[in-house]
This record gives sequence, C-alpha cells and structure tokens, in this order.
Amino acid sequence: MRWFTYPKRSPFSPLSQWLRAQSQAFKSRIKSTPLSLRLSVVLIALLGTVLVHPAQAFLAQITPTAPQLGDTITVTMQSDAGGSTAPQVRFGAKNYPAFSMGANRYRTLLPTTPLDKPGPFTVQVDKAGESRAFKLNLKKRWFPTQSIWLPPGKDSNADEYEFDQVDAFKTIVSPQKFWNGPFRKPNNGPVTTVYGVRRYYNGVFAKDYFHRGVDYAGAYGSAIVAPADGRVALVGREAKRFKVHGNCVGLDHGQGVESIYLHLSRIDVKEGDFVKAGQVIGALGGTGAVTGPHLHWGLFVFGKSVDPTPWRNQGFN
Repeated sequence: MRWFTYPKRSPFSPLSQWLRAQSQAFKSRIKSTPLSLRLSVVLIALLGTVLVHPAQAFLAQITPTAPQLGDTITVTMQSDAGGSTAPQVRFGAKNYPAFSMGANRYRTLLPTTPLDKPGPFTVQVDKAGESRAFKLNLKKRWFPTQSIWLPPGKDSNADEYEFDQVDAFKTIVSPQKFWNGPFRKPNNGPVTTVYGVRRYYNGVFAKDYFHRGVDYAGAYGSAIVAPADGRVALVGREAKRFKVHGNCVGLDHGQGVESIYLHLSRIDVKEGDFVKAGQVIGALGGTGAVTGPHLHWGLFVFGKSVDPTPWRNQGFN
C-alpha cells in the first residue's frame, strides 16, 4: 500500500498571494479609519445583539418590608420587556392577578389577616418565563378580646342566603381601578372598636372569628359617605333576611378591593350606581346583630378582610 502525501501549499501560490493582499488592504483601511468611527461600528454591533435578543429581566418591589397581621402588601413590578402578558404573583397557596400601571409597570395587592400564621413567607413573581422568589417575615400583632351580649331578637347567626350574597360580593375582581389616594372617613363619629378584635358572643368564644372592620359610634341617622369612588355592588336589607349585617351597602372599588357598610338605618343608593368619594350612601343605624347604633366599615382585598386603617392613613395608589 502506498501512502499519499499531499504537498504543502506554497506561500507564493496565486491564492495565497491574493489572500495576503486582501488582509493587508483591510488592515490599512482599519488604520486609516478614525477612532470614533471604529467605536461606532462596535457599538452598533452590540446594540444589534441586544435588539435581536431582548432582555427579559424584571424588577419587583414589596412594601411594607416588615408587614404585620392585617396589613395589605403591595407588590410593584417593572419589566424591561414589551408584550401584554401580565406577571403572575403567588402568595401562600393562591395566585393573584397583577394589573397594568402603564409603561410596563404592574401592581398587585396581597391581603393578610389575624388568622394567618406569623413567620417567614414567600412571594413568587413570574413574568415571561422568568421567576423571582422574595422572602419576607409576617410579624405578630396583638389583638384585644371583647365580650358581646346580644339582646333578645338580635341573632348572631345568619342564614345561607345572607352568607351567599356577601360571599359573592367579596369575590368581585373588576379590572378597572376606581379609587385614588387615601380613603376618607365614612362617618364623623369616634372609633369604638378597632380591626382584629376577638370576641365572645353571649359567653361563647367565636372560633376563627375576628372583627372584620372598624366601628364608628356616630349619632343615629348621621351620614355615611363613600370613602372612595366605586360601584354599588351589594344592597342588603334587614327585612330581606340580612339578620346579621342588617341594612348594608357594598362598594366595588376595582381590582379586587371592596368595602362594606353595615347596620344602616337608611340606604340612599341602589345596586349598579356609581358613587364618588364623599357621596352620602346612607345613614347610621342599629339594624342587624348589634348592641346599639353604630357603623361597621369593612374592607376586603381579594375576598379577605384587611385593616382599613392604612388605607385611610397612607392610601394605596
């Protein structure tokens, strides 16, 4: 068998000479090109790479950084990628929708209650195939205990109709945000019972119960006003099986935020009405399961009762 050995290409072959000439000509053109132009060519090449492969990263900010039981947690997200897909936020065992704030910014609100377990928790944000996990700590909060003795005829047990109506109201998630800035005080009376109080009713401790709102002891018949813009989504009447809530009004403020006003003596709105902040919606009374005239104001975020106080003090824009 004969092994064939291919001769090395001569550096003086016509092809080699042409390649060397082209290389020298290119080097000469580069050397004669101004430095600023050479840098511009490099920059354009880099920008072209970014445009072909756009970054998908996003940022997220969570406030407050040290939440306590009953707080509403705000998750604000900023994406540097286009597209109409909103982020998904997971908190506990539930997914929460995020709503656009314009310019690739999104926001969602997360509710906590006195029945939640304090300690470390995770908020996970998913956007365009990327995921971020944020570790926070939910702080304990002390809530007082109160004993309530209901007079005869003021039954604290609602029937299924009343529960069903209120539960359906709390599940409303309208895409539009109606409120703007801090909420107003719904009545001019003093606060008599704060959010989160645990109770005994007629000597029996109400398990898994906490006071889901703030009570105002205004004068009987005094005005109840809408603390923020919203749509009337619930009107309940004591004469129509609302034995616990009494005459009540529920407002949908948009994006999973609802407020409710209980024990009214008079209702001045109807379902479907759109009310403005400060508009009178009824009058303080003593209907339903109460020991005396007062207003109960409750606030819900995605169906869970949160403390209304921060919504009045600093607001959630």
